[in-house]
Amino acid sequence: MAEELLETPLASLHRELGGRMVPFAGYAMPVQYAPGIMAEHLHCRAAAALFDVSHMGQAELVGEGAAAALETLTPADVQGLKPGRQRYGLLLNAEGGIIDDFMVANLGDRLFLVVNASRKHIDLPLIEAALPAGVRLRAMPDRALIALQGPGAVAAIAGLFPGIDALSFMGVWQGDGMVVSRSGYTGEDGVEISVPADAAEALARRLLALPGVLPAGLGARDSLRLEAGLCLYGNDIDETTSPVEANLVWSMGKRRRMEWNFPGAARIRDELDNGVKRLRVGIRPEGRQPARQHTVVHAGGEAVGEITSGGFGPSVNGPVAMGYVARPHAADGTPLELMVRGKALAASVAPLPFHPHRYAR
Repeated sequence: MAEELLETPLASLHRELGGRMVPFAGYAMPVQYAPGIMAEHLHCRAAAALFDVSHMGQAELVGEGAAAALETLTPADVQGLKPGRQRYGLLLNAEGGIIDDFMVANLGDRLFLVVNASRKHIDLPLIEAALPAGVRLRAMPDRALIALQGPGAVAAIAGLFPGIDALSFMGVWQGDGMVVSRSGYTGEDGVEISVPADAAEALARRLLALPGVLPAGLGARDSLRLEAGLCLYGNDIDETTSPVEANLVWSMGKRRRMEWNFPGAARIRDELDNGVKRLRVGIRPEGRQPARQHTVVHAGGEAVGEITSGGFGPSVNGPVAMGYVARPHAADGTPLELMVRGKALAASVAPLPFHPHRYAR
């Protein structure tokens, strides 16, 4: 029997707009609209695109010691996060593998969390089990999450959210029951808006009525994040991957790397001191043919790694990929061969991101 798919508060709007719905992380989600993935991708880079990301898990941590409690599960510096600011972090297991990546915002009287749709059933019980008396985790299934991304996004909504344009990257605004962060998953400037589910469709319609704003689906979201060199959980990071291998050491707080009091600290400290066997790198195939996930990477006739995310990059007008390769082959410019349909495709290690980040610094 086919699994019953969940729907976001914007499902009927997606259908009205002609969204092609596909299963994703247990939800029916739009993969694209009539213009197609490439057009939606390029529109996001040029103007502003609206994405429904309501399938993500949202929750609040409330109570004295909430930040310290969360730090028992992550090497991110949560206690040092100032009110009105947001940070990226990793939940780790005892072996230093990545259980999930998440966003945490300090809203002054509470912490606001966003976790991945495919992992929220794991993350939220894990966090809850780590909480001391007096700290509560409140899951928020009654919220939607809307991302407006692109160089025109903030200018378009400045009239709706006074003061938004004054925020820098990872700044957070609150008002009218909404939490708005200047962040996203495209490499572009933009915002993510947490809004009560019953107000989501009206807000989405207001945003879509603004000049230069068009809807975009999961397909464009994936190609945008790949060009931006951003990890997708389950592809580029998982419970076998450490932050060092994944090139995510920057997400670990400086204080935390002096205390070493987080899960998997022994493995991570050893990898930082002695190096890792493999590293996540950018890979540029030559020619026009993309190399997809699980493509085997060769160097000098031997297998040295695997592609974890790959596709065509509309903004760079060519194929792009990320993957893990043995450390001796991880330097930029290293020649590689990708085994695509039984043929060796020439490629090389390339610096990330493939398309420059344009966050509001």
